Amino acid sequence: CGLCFRHQQVNQTKSLYELYNRFFPFCLYRITKSYNKKLHDTKKDLFSSVSQFKPSGKQLTLLEIGCGTGANFQFFPPGCKVVCTDPNPFFEKYLTKTMEENGHLSYDRFVVASGEDLSSVEDESVDVVACTLVLCSVRDTPQTLREAQRVLRPGGAFFFLEHVISDKETSWTYFCQHVLQPFWYYFGNGCEMTRATWKHLQNAGFSELKLEHFQAPLIFLIKPHIMGYAIK
Repeated sequence: CGLCFRHQQVNQTKSLYELYNRFFPFCLYRITKSYNKKLHDTKKDLFSSVSQFKPSGKQLTLLEIGCGTGANFQFFPPGCKVVCTDPNPFFEKYLTKTMEENGHLSYDRFVVASGEDLSSVEDESVDVVACTLVLCSVRDTPQTLREAQRVLRPGGAFFFLEHVISDKETSWTYFCQHVLQPFWYYFGNGCEMTRATWKHLQNAGFSELKLEHFQAPLIFLIKPHIMGYAIK
């Protein structure tokens, strides 16, 4: 009957989605190695400022939104306690391996959660929130930034590194980003090349924002990047 057929289709879709979620961490683990190699100095420079947000006499607590395979762990300061969040539960296996390779950190826990809903994390409970190559794929960027501010203590900082839409609307890159976006979205786990993420950061209500536009040494579609940090 038609109802049985639709039920079967739903089950097949769920199975395919779970298979994709299992396969994506495997792909990302290899992609991030290449990304880290090309932007090693950039990440090192960005996260060198994290230590200044360590509370006096206390351990620095850092929460990472969309931690993925733990590509940023090597850049976090020694002694830092890391809370990892990601909506994909199949990243945990890779996280465990990466954490073992980064003994300078203290691993707190892994929370399966999207950036828009960090309800399992208490208000004002972390010193730093890190978010790299994540705001391009969250469903609600302003809500993700509100959640980051909620979990940050007063004076804490939100660190970011994101690829964005070209700020030159007449450029070839800008044109191709829009034309190829539908394809990129489905094969990039919901990633969007056409987001002007810096505008959301400017409107998020942080007390201070340090933001830099730069061209990353990557394919032209994702060369435009922003990096920096915002203080609550």
